[in-house]
Amino acid sequence: MLTLLTSMYMMVRTFSSQAEPIRVLVTGAAGQIAYSLLYSIAKGDVFGKDQPIILVLLDIPPMLPVVDGVVMELQDCALPLLREVIPTADEAVGFKDLDAAILVGSMPRREGMERKDLLKANVAIFKAQGGALEKYAKKTVKVLVVGNPANTNCLIAAKSAPSIPKENFSCLTRLDHNRASSQVAMRCGVSSDSVKNVIIWGNHSSTQYPDVHHAKVNVSGAEMGAYDAVKDDAWLHGDFISTVQLRGAAVIKARKLSSAMSAAKAICDHMRDIWFGTKEGEFISMGVYAAGNSYGIAEDLIYSFPIQIKNKTWKIVDGLSINDFSRAKMDATAAELVEERDTALDFLSQ
Repeated sequence: MLTLLTSMYMMVRTFSSQAEPIRVLVTGAAGQIAYSLLYSIAKGDVFGKDQPIILVLLDIPPMLPVVDGVVMELQDCALPLLREVIPTADEAVGFKDLDAAILVGSMPRREGMERKDLLKANVAIFKAQGGALEKYAKKTVKVLVVGNPANTNCLIAAKSAPSIPKENFSCLTRLDHNRASSQVAMRCGVSSDSVKNVIIWGNHSSTQYPDVHHAKVNVSGAEMGAYDAVKDDAWLHGDFISTVQLRGAAVIKARKLSSAMSAAKAICDHMRDIWFGTKEGEFISMGVYAAGNSYGIAEDLIYSFPIQIKNKTWKIVDGLSINDFSRAKMDATAAELVEERDTALDFLSQ
């Protein structure tokens, strides 16, 4: 009997290890975020320990020699799940038959550049990438936009791929979510996994609103609201919010480089939750298409909400009570997104 069970187990393992590879695109593949990200994807931390991967690495032609070095390193890791690595600057190759697209590359803001100039440059990039998704990718592709301004870049990409459901597009606010959870955990002297259900509302910018009114903290085995656990309302309404909002700038000031390790970790968290779902009774933060939300946010935006995911389908957590303090901050970040959207759509129509 034991031999039969062992044989069946080996058959199941063999079958699962022979799953069809999925094609995963990472743009900006020569950059530091991609460098921190690719190993985790290739070794199975994101899409599963039995899921073979074909990694497609897209960057602009001048960066392809750097990408070739990244390819060599991935090969030298000898990762069993990594079946192929494809470096390319050709969108027809990069976006072909994708199961997942992680759009990291974008035009960074340069000295002397106004925000509208940054938006104009990125509208062109994400219009083209949305068009490439439309033309070459699977209609089931899951698209995560990381490159900033992430929310509006995501909206432009989604509008430029009309046959792919808008629900397949999301932008990264998980880094902000993780930052907020960590700040609360450190304040309470607990591990980060003892904090759940923080919310990032709105834009991945300094107007975002990190909200812990619905968060729970496990302190010595007892779960309580974050306000009761922290016992410092002034901090939660003040320094906590500004620390999360300005954390990216603080990292740049200290490192002279933008967040890479923490951004890569957040990308992995975000995509793993899309693939495998959120834990029962918990929600995370994602920038998603706002249509049908119950919080009075303009519908034609990519806005960060509390999200639950099941069967690779997300839904906004409805019915959370919103006090006047939260309402004002949620509306302020929405107003910024409306302005960004309108500016971007003007460029898109030109």
